[in-house]
Amino acid sequence: MKITALLLLFAFPFLALAQDTQNQNYKLYNVAKQKLVSADDIVADMINADVLFFGESHTDSVGHLLEATLWQKLAAKYPGKTALSMEMFETDCQYILDEHLQGYIREKDMIKDARAWPNYKDYSQMVEFAKAGRLPVIAANAPSRYVHMVTDKGLTTLQQLGKNSLQYLPPLPIDTATGAYYEKFAAIMGGHKAMQGMNIYQSQNLWDATMAWSIASYFKKNRGSKIFQVNGSFHSEEKLGTVAQLIKYAPKICVLNIANLDDEENFDHPDWKKYQKLGDYLLVTRTKKQ
Repeated sequence: MKITALLLLFAFPFLALAQDTQNQNYKLYNVAKQKLVSADDIVADMINADVLFFGESHTDSVGHLLEATLWQKLAAKYPGKTALSMEMFETDCQYILDEHLQGYIREKDMIKDARAWPNYKDYSQMVEFAKAGRLPVIAANAPSRYVHMVTDKGLTTLQQLGKNSLQYLPPLPIDTATGAYYEKFAAIMGGHKAMQGMNIYQSQNLWDATMAWSIASYFKKNRGSKIFQVNGSFHSEEKLGTVAQLIKYAPKICVLNIANLDDEENFDHPDWKKYQKLGDYLLVTRTKKQ
């Protein structure tokens, strides 16, 4: 028998712990309104949206707790419609992840064979919640070997791959138009000269486009779904990167995004001039690195 959303919530009691941290270790803001909101408010806002991007800081334990909370609340609010999409798994490992979700293989075998991230413990709660509720998890990211291939040899080399390889990637060619995202990427890399050409930016675009294509492909087959996408904050800040690629693949899709900042100085009073473009919601956490 399928476990109900209510039973799942009792099975995963860390929801209450996440709520208790409000105003202590994190604050959630609605950026447009510049006011505090709750996880429930964001989940309610998803009534008119299709995808919620959580742009995390990979080492922020408070952020990990909140994303697990949001995932559970989404599943409870929109039963039978939710899917989890993760940067942390690569497309060629989807069948391995599915084998674990279906109860065929052990978690430790999935972790090994699906090349789970070293900090997988930070995501296991979300995956196990999906397993308990028989909810889909999308292995969204590009296989790292192809990202490295583009970094070394450029994006056009992907066209030399065979059909068996290309099935794990978005349609070629991949849009790598310069503009705001390129300038932002160059800045974080230390400037245009430090990038030493376009290859590393092209590999970033492959990363983004694959996650976007994974989400779009699922959405087109499952209209009415509420997809919770978890990725590093840079991929979705300002609705650039993965979000921009997603809108190219699915122009009518509606996206909300959360930007995660570890900002002790602006914990109570965010610098709205600085942060107003980052996302629909702003998660500001106190320093609590792992």
